[in-house]
Amino acid sequence: MSARAPVPPRVRFLQASLILAVSLVSFAVLSAPIGLRPTAQTASVGEVAQSTIQSPRDIEYVSEVRTEEARKAAESAVQPVYSQPDPAIARQQIDRLRTTLQNITAIRDDVELSAEEKRSNLLALSDVRLKIETVDYLLSITSTRWDTVQSESVRVVEQVMRRAIYEDRLEIALAGVSSSVSLTLSEQQSALVTELVTAFVVPNSFFSQELTDAAEQSAREAVKPVVQTYKAGETIVPAGEIITPADMEAFQQLGMIHTSQNWEDLGASAAIVVISAAFVPLYFYRRRRSVVLNDPKNILVIALLFILFLIGSRLFVGRTLAPYGYPIQSAALLFTALFGLEVGLVFAIPLSFIAAFGLPNSSDLIPYYMFTSLIGLLALGPARRFWGFLRAGLAISLSGAAALLAFRIPLITLDWIGILQYIGVLAFAGFSSASIALLLQYLMAQLLGLTTALQLLDFSRPDSPLLQFFLRSAPGTYQHSLMVANLAEQAAEKIGADPLLTRVGALFHDIGKALNPTFFIENQMPGSVNAHQDANPEEVAATIIRHVTDGVQLAKKHRLPRRLQDFILEHHGTLITHYQYNQAMEASGGDVSKVDIEKFRYPGPRPASRETALLMLADATEARARAERPTNDDEIRALITSVVQTVQKYNQLDDTLLTLRDLKLITESFVTTLRGTYHPRIQYPKAVVPDQDATIIAPKREK
Repeated sequence: MSARAPVPPRVRFLQASLILAVSLVSFAVLSAPIGLRPTAQTASVGEVAQSTIQSPRDIEYVSEVRTEEARKAAESAVQPVYSQPDPAIARQQIDRLRTTLQNITAIRDDVELSAEEKRSNLLALSDVRLKIETVDYLLSITSTRWDTVQSESVRVVEQVMRRAIYEDRLEIALAGVSSSVSLTLSEQQSALVTELVTAFVVPNSFFSQELTDAAEQSAREAVKPVVQTYKAGETIVPAGEIITPADMEAFQQLGMIHTSQNWEDLGASAAIVVISAAFVPLYFYRRRRSVVLNDPKNILVIALLFILFLIGSRLFVGRTLAPYGYPIQSAALLFTALFGLEVGLVFAIPLSFIAAFGLPNSSDLIPYYMFTSLIGLLALGPARRFWGFLRAGLAISLSGAAALLAFRIPLITLDWIGILQYIGVLAFAGFSSASIALLLQYLMAQLLGLTTALQLLDFSRPDSPLLQFFLRSAPGTYQHSLMVANLAEQAAEKIGADPLLTRVGALFHDIGKALNPTFFIENQMPGSVNAHQDANPEEVAATIIRHVTDGVQLAKKHRLPRRLQDFILEHHGTLITHYQYNQAMEASGGDVSKVDIEKFRYPGPRPASRETALLMLADATEARARAERPTNDDEIRALITSVVQTVQKYNQLDDTLLTLRDLKLITESFVTTLRGTYHPRIQYPKAVVPDQDATIIAPKREK
């Protein structure tokens, strides 16, 4: 017997095509720009950030952009530098003031001039422009007061001109002259001094370009390099804000921007994709039991789920905490629930690597994805209970906390708010992964006809409508199915097949007999007329064979999954109804040409899986054991061996993956199970029932 069933060429072609397609999509995802690959920011300075961009890790660097901005700010803050006040200018102005005062005194003291002529001469002075009212007051004051005004004017000019008077700030200096006049003078004297002094206050300090340049250079040199720090998760650019040169510098320092794809990046992406693409087929080739991957529908579903979860992982990594909250673990749970633990393990590993590959935090994200996915699906187990999904979600959260504590927390600084954020993200990852897997496995089982453990358990409940109909209509066949289910389930555990699928499939394999129950002997009452006697063997065979097609119709009516329908179709394979065929041969006198053997043949197909092959063997074994009633292990083993040889003789196991070792294990399992059913019992002697009257105790009479 072959250890491996040949895989149809079209399935091989589909497998190779899907591996190539998934590999190309994975490579495109790893090489794509922003949106799928957040390490490649395509934004430029002056553009508006479409989403909030956060730092993926802690970083500290000297910011050349911010340092230059600080230096320019310091340079701009430098005030124009002027030369030191020139004392020569002050002396010159004092001399001019004294000359003017002498001229005014001369005009005041000139007796030959009339009052009007004095007024005209004072108004005509070139160095000072006096007001008419000032001239009138000047001519009216006494010599003593005039002397006081002269000395105060010289003093004020000297005081004001000692300070720096900038050429562009002369008005400020002139405005402050009145405040420098002594308060001992009267208001009119003070106004006269102010008017005289104002005419002689001039700039004595001038702008120096050379000194200003030197001051600006000193200010630039005094600025220390600006050290920029970002904590993991800290916002670099909020959504809607304009991207600045400093932001672009941060992207470059964090490795979040590439001007173009280089061959090293492309080569690394191609390498991880090739490794992953080789891992899956090589594993299943060595295992030689890839029943799941031989079904076109299954491999299409696996390929689509792999691509969808991969693309989703790259779309949800634009923020620091988002990758850790993305429920990629639900892919592993979903693979396990739909196709078994082995498929979940094999596909979770490459998905974890590719999803996190090339990201800035891939060193901690890869082990986080891988460990949480693997531990989650191991905690899920056979996915037979709702609690299993809750347990898997809890395992994902706890293992995620351990993975972050081992690979990420030592590299960053966290406060209590950060710790609470990570706790929330981990809780969300576990809960959402379990919820998504539970929901999708139900929807996909309903829409795509896939078979899940929860679905099998629901169908196998004793109160399910179809089993209730089966029990009421054909109780004998129902009991036979229970026995076959026990035989097949125990053997499935021995050879590593799916025990639950085998048991549920065995429960429904003869459901078609419920539409015509009295035709089958196990449902006939003792002493009733056997419908098979004196009947045409061809008609009897057709009625017996019809229980297969009737069973499929019932299964479709009650929406049994296609996988369970396979048990109904394949449990007799393409064998013939030997008893009726032999009757026909006897009736024809042994003339083969008068008997059409195809009328006695089941429609098939032959068993295509280990589970349906187990059902065929268990069904035939239980039927013969019920008829022959073996009394010891040797008789049981001989019966089972005969069944196996008969099935092999007619090539019914050629499309399965059963090995000779499996057949040996199946035989021993059947022997063990049947031994418990047909073990010898003690013959109890017939009990003698005493006369009931003798056992009646008469009531006591009252005295």
